[in-house]
Amino acid sequence: MSADDVVIILTAGLLGTACAMLGCFLVLRRQALLSDAMSHAALPGIVLVYLITGQRAPLTMILGATAFGVVCVLGYTALRRSGLLGPDAAIALVFPALFSLGVVGVSRHASGAHLDLDAAVYGEITFAPLRTMAILGVDVPRSLVITGLAALSVLAVVLVLWRPLQAATLDPEFARVAGLGSRVVDRTVLVATALVAVTAFESVGAILVVTFFIVPAATGGLLAVRLDGMLAIAVTSAWVAAIAGQRLAVGLNASIAGTVGLTAVGLFVLALLFGRRRGLPRTFRRSAREAQG
Repeated sequence: MSADDVVIILTAGLLGTACAMLGCFLVLRRQALLSDAMSHAALPGIVLVYLITGQRAPLTMILGATAFGVVCVLGYTALRRSGLLGPDAAIALVFPALFSLGVVGVSRHASGAHLDLDAAVYGEITFAPLRTMAILGVDVPRSLVITGLAALSVLAVVLVLWRPLQAATLDPEFARVAGLGSRVVDRTVLVATALVAVTAFESVGAILVVTFFIVPAATGGLLAVRLDGMLAIAVTSAWVAAIAGQRLAVGLNASIAGTVGLTAVGLFVLALLFGRRRGLPRTFRRSAREAQG
């Protein structure tokens, strides 16, 4: 295994760690589509930041696109609460429209800035070792710095806000009555999801990032009894997918991001088939008992 392979695996693993931790809360709160929404809203945000600043500085792009994504989701939430549209219709209406706006913006105003549409949609984690930045005079892969900071930030948020996050996710009514700041928790999860979705853009693109958010979390949900166990299984699943997916992609000469995502889905299928708590065997046994009773 070469040094470039290690960089790619670490990038995918750190990105998967950040996504999987947030994905657990999104899945349990039935907000899985928010990750899809954020990734779609990021593209017009990136174009807008470029048009305003005329630069492609990573930090500026990330902060600007994150802010744009949060504003868009707040707008979607207001539209949903107005009762004019159902939650699914609001997502289906707003975020594809925003992504279309981003595609038009790239082709019309930012094509000269090397904002490649294919890279925006699919990402290219293969180039992770080649994109470097200088830290204390040493060139290090930029993706490692960005995804590492994202993973550490999400971990810090989870540790600091563990009790209100747990209460607002598992029992929102209790969190509201107990004054555990469920609205603050909602906003924190929202901002963190936007930030991680934007940082994932360069590596896995706007579509595959949803796999990183949701599939490991769903695997953890099938196997774990407690929320902390679900997070641990989700993060482990993300790292297994990163390592096995990268090696599989090298062997098959296939897309690394796609193979990592497919490996994560394979782990979910294994949990579904053999999970003793919520897998298919338990479902079949329960159906059989109900049929007999």
